[in-house]
Amino acid sequence: MALDAIFLKHLKTEIEKKALGGRVEKIYQPNRDELVFVIRTFDESLKLLISARPDTARVHFTETNIENPKNPPMLCMLMRKKLLSSKLIEVEQKGLERALILKFDAVNELGDHIVLSLAIEIMGKYSNIILVNEDGKIIDSLKRVDAEMSAERVILPGLLYRDPPKQEKLSILETEPELIVEEIKNLNKTAMLSKALMEKIQGISPIISRELEYSVGLGFEVTNKSLTKVMGEKLTELINSLKETAINSTGKPYMAINKTSNKPMDFAFMPIFHYENLAEVKECESFSKLLDLFYSERDKIERMRVKSADILKLLTNREERLSRKINNQKAELEASVNREEMRICGDLISANLYNIKPGMSEITVMNFYDENCGDITIKLNPAISAHANAQKYYKDYKKAKNAEQILRELIKEGESELDYIESVFYSLTEAETEQDLNEIRNELSEQGYIKKQQQKGKNKPDPIGKPLKFTTEDGFTILVGRNNKQNDKLTLKDARNSDYWFHTKNIHGSHVILQTEGRIPSEEAMFEACKLAAKHSKAKESSQIPVDYCLVKNVSKPQGAKPGMVIYVNYKTAYVNSDLIK
Repeated sequence: MALDAIFLKHLKTEIEKKALGGRVEKIYQPNRDELVFVIRTFDESLKLLISARPDTARVHFTETNIENPKNPPMLCMLMRKKLLSSKLIEVEQKGLERALILKFDAVNELGDHIVLSLAIEIMGKYSNIILVNEDGKIIDSLKRVDAEMSAERVILPGLLYRDPPKQEKLSILETEPELIVEEIKNLNKTAMLSKALMEKIQGISPIISRELEYSVGLGFEVTNKSLTKVMGEKLTELINSLKETAINSTGKPYMAINKTSNKPMDFAFMPIFHYENLAEVKECESFSKLLDLFYSERDKIERMRVKSADILKLLTNREERLSRKINNQKAELEASVNREEMRICGDLISANLYNIKPGMSEITVMNFYDENCGDITIKLNPAISAHANAQKYYKDYKKAKNAEQILRELIKEGESELDYIESVFYSLTEAETEQDLNEIRNELSEQGYIKKQQQKGKNKPDPIGKPLKFTTEDGFTILVGRNNKQNDKLTLKDARNSDYWFHTKNIHGSHVILQTEGRIPSEEAMFEACKLAAKHSKAKESSQIPVDYCLVKNVSKPQGAKPGMVIYVNYKTAYVNSDLIK
């Protein structure tokens, strides 16, 4: 991971400069892996984000507005009890370990001042946040680790806190660069220089080791022969420079941005050159702002994924059961198509009653329904009479005929429900806040998918959220719904008959309304609305996206239709290239 020990040391310095002496004003736990401390200093109010999520573990100041749950988790309540109004008095990092210790001057139940420590361990899947009392014992942790999970290091309330086990690597703070280079030269195995650096040096990330490799000019296997004297001297110089950067925290925050996708791809505390023409490297204002920018989008996606997991599981199970049910019904329908053969068998048995003797299991007769009058063998039930066999065929024929009508209706209803579930799946991908998720939950509750929860002292339903709002260059307003309930309200209640309605053709997406306010919309405004309809749809990654549009007065909702489902007439279709909406 790019957030290595040296990068963490720069964050430590940043936290000390901005928050040391500040008081903890608020504590939130937005989800199971994150804590947010609001620290008030003389100059400003700071939000310190602490994440123990395996792939994005970190600690830094954030300006992102993170939505908090209505009911705080137990750990959050404990943190508030112990740390609210406490003062941040020290930030500690032992050597080049990927762990920070925030020390707070707090007051216990007796009114005595005590020092509580918050251990923030940035160690991939082993990342954790641990609250430790003045005696060095664990009060609680974000992730409890018992003896079954780890025999090496148990993390449970009441036990003494122990530092994470040290890596068998050389610290650039304690080891001379010349010795590190010699260790790399004396490797028993051949390896890329970047991998050799990772194996021998503590506290550096892959991006730093690759940059050192690139700067040395050696990108192949390391042996005594391949690492020349000149290269060894260059590597020694680079490691010495790295040591000074780590000791004095003189690095600068740099981000590598992919030139093709324009998305952040890596970050470091030093300039990055080894990506060459693949990336543009920019210097950021601070290390915290760099991390905020780098992780904000993926964090938002991950937070919504965690919060929507219950809905996703419900819809997935429902979709699977419904698909199996429809497939079984289609198989039954296919079987009922051959019902005419049953009627013919009944007729032929009735015409040959005199030839059928008791106990016969089959009979071969002339098929007078066949233009060639060929023979046909009909199976019989030997336990019943010939007349009863004929009646059984007639009964099966009638049953199959009725089944066809019922099955076609059931399949139609099932496919309609499946289509509705797909629309809710799409709404989940568009959800950005907990309110959006609550609207989806309320919708599913109204449709009978979720048991309705009774809320004390609350009789009125939750208000439907506002749609996304955009303004074209020539002053027209465009509104975009984010879920089925918003779509219905936007199209059927809020929009005027003279407004224009847009939606991707036969593809799940948002309802888009172009408000005309009595004016004739420009071609630019119409096309902008088409682009927004394409962008907010399941087809946004397609090359050519068809978008239907018409006046709102031509859009209606059939009686009994599911939320978000409408029909429309007198429409036109435009095609949007996906390159225009990225």
